[in-house]
Amino acid sequence: MSNPAQRATKLFVQTFGTKADDLYQAPGRVNLIGEYTDYNDGFVLPAAINFHTVIAVKRREDSKFRAVADAFPGQIKEWTFGKETEIHPEDGWVNYLKGFTAAMANTGLIAKGLDLAVVGDVPLAAGLSSSGALVVAFGTAISDSSQLHLSPMAVAQLAQRGEYRYVASACSIMDHMVCAMGEPDHALLIDCLDLDSEAIAIPENLSLIIIDAHIEKQRLATISQQRREECAQAAEFFGLDALRHLDLRQLESAKNKLDETLYRRAKHVVTENKRTQSAARALEQNNISKFSLLMAQSHQSLRDDFEVTLPEFDTLVDIVSQVIGERGGIRMTDGCVVALVDHELTDAVVSAVEQAFFEQTGIDATVYLCSASSGAGRIDS
Repeated sequence: MSNPAQRATKLFVQTFGTKADDLYQAPGRVNLIGEYTDYNDGFVLPAAINFHTVIAVKRREDSKFRAVADAFPGQIKEWTFGKETEIHPEDGWVNYLKGFTAAMANTGLIAKGLDLAVVGDVPLAAGLSSSGALVVAFGTAISDSSQLHLSPMAVAQLAQRGEYRYVASACSIMDHMVCAMGEPDHALLIDCLDLDSEAIAIPENLSLIIIDAHIEKQRLATISQQRREECAQAAEFFGLDALRHLDLRQLESAKNKLDETLYRRAKHVVTENKRTQSAARALEQNNISKFSLLMAQSHQSLRDDFEVTLPEFDTLVDIVSQVIGERGGIRMTDGCVVALVDHELTDAVVSAVEQAFFEQTGIDATVYLCSASSGAGRIDS
């Protein structure tokens, strides 16, 4: 199969009858550790991955946009810059693009229109931010084509604002930042409060493995929304804007006064913030046994304190943990399971997923062998 860049080029010619001017890409992402801390203004440690959305574009002289995606060939979506009031749920994927141009217009930025063809290989509904890759690739293309010279951070902020306001997606800045700013062979330690970030090298001897157990995202979405509300209630109890500002001593001192469920939700967030920072340092020091322990503690906290894991995820994590021991870490993340594992154990992990996990659950999970990728940018021809 041809790569996304070749497919985008072909789709553009088939749709618009001419060659594109340029190609732009943005990667998907996986969050190594720091779960449900992003919307609590906490710390996260995601990495961009080598699955991408690619957009072929041709500049227009007017302010019209015409877009097609490989999933819906022949269906051209049109809108005009600054006139994105009609954003309908049934329009699906194109709303992310319209949300971005609407966010631009609301901040006073002006852009020329584009014809564009969208192709991607980021797995859908797997928690790998295919939507973040789409909108950041689009934002990067607009910035470059209209010579706006927006920084990757500015693209990320506009992407998050457009998705949040116009697609009604309860997304944080994490996805868009790492899709825009990722670095090869590095994770990105992000402070979701002040948006500081630090590239953290992933040791060369580790394989990045993502396992999709094909769990219906709606099962997780309902739980996640409830946890978000519970975190807000816990923060309100302490008179705080977000649980980022709560420390463990304060939490423990109020344990007898705070609702027991809210206590456990807050405990996860407070301890996960510390684990995330410690995990970044452990990776820097190539201290894999410590990183392994922190990943295990993160999953346990998600299971016991946050109560957001599902039995299938727990089974998968248990099976792989028995294979890797302290030679890697594994835990549930957003809709999938992520592991950093000694290269020598990669085949054993894949075998365990394909055999033991299938035998215990009947689920034929998909294993992705990944690498940490660079963020969004123009593809040089």
